[in-house]
Amino acid sequence: VLIITCPCALGLAVPVVQVVAAGRLFRNGVMVKDGSAMERLAEVDTVLFDKTGTLTLGRPRLVNGVEVKRGYLALAAGLAAHSRHPLSQALYQGAPGGGERFAEVTELPGQGLEAVTDEGVYRLGNRRFACGGNAHPDELSEVVLSLDGKELQRFLFEDAVRPDGASAVAALAASGFSTGILSGDRAPVVKALARRLGISLWRAELSPRDKVDAVAELDRGGSKVLMVGDGINDAPALAAAHVSIAPATAADVGRQAADFVFMHESLNAVPLAIEVSRRAGRLIRQNFALAIGYNIIAVPIALAGYATPLIAAVAMSTSSIIVVVNALRLNRLVGAERKLTMSAASTPMSGEARLA
Repeated sequence: VLIITCPCALGLAVPVVQVVAAGRLFRNGVMVKDGSAMERLAEVDTVLFDKTGTLTLGRPRLVNGVEVKRGYLALAAGLAAHSRHPLSQALYQGAPGGGERFAEVTELPGQGLEAVTDEGVYRLGNRRFACGGNAHPDELSEVVLSLDGKELQRFLFEDAVRPDGASAVAALAASGFSTGILSGDRAPVVKALARRLGISLWRAELSPRDKVDAVAELDRGGSKVLMVGDGINDAPALAAAHVSIAPATAADVGRQAADFVFMHESLNAVPLAIEVSRRAGRLIRQNFALAIGYNIIAVPIALAGYATPLIAAVAMSTSSIIVVVNALRLNRLVGAERKLTMSAASTPMSGEARLA
């Protein structure tokens, strides 16, 4: 009885599946930082994306550089050198010969950069922070340089969408997930990207606090939120979400706050991670059923004296092998993960609406 009831199968039911699932994800460029995160990922019903560096590649290009006064470009580049935000990095790289030097620059997450000088207070960031003006209706990302609240120069940027962005969003929608965008960028830019990717729910010009509030509001409504983001502005929302994913290009604080990190540029990593986690959950439940069923059958046989020690040892080992083999089925089940994400690419999506 003691030999045949050895709880090896029960002990292996969860960890062996998690190890196989983590290995499968890693081979597809997704790093799992916490085994329990896969259990939480299998529960999500809402996926929220940041824009810059998440839905886009995070490598924006300055498009109006020839129209910018050289002195203003140098001033802006001097401020931008103190930030790791993709728009700041693009601005700094777009300034020939670098920028002006500032003794002290303060970065305000979700707003911009500020430097106090003898000439006045220079600000570089979104229009509301820099000079309090109304946003322009164009669909390019914007950064404004101001002095004492007066606009000196606006800089416009364009960024490429991540590969497979539309197909990944379509795959999520086909699987029944609600998708949305939480961005600090201007409304026309976010709206244009949402339309291009087929995302119907979006909010723009959000501070880090606003993103956390949006995630918390959905959580209070009973939604299980997956947050996908990359920057310092997204770290609080990544930590507040039920589970979170960040690209490898994310800021250190973003990668630290996330439960998963995907290494490749393709956004298909998101539906792939969800699908693997869901199938891993099903295999864990199957393993528990197999282990419990084995004991229900084997223990009475042993109690009745029909099992010799040798038969008991073989039966116990066989139960453990069955659990491990069942977990290894995850490699075969997810063999067509690319077909999963690409097959839903033609799913029709609804029009634009703001995320309430």
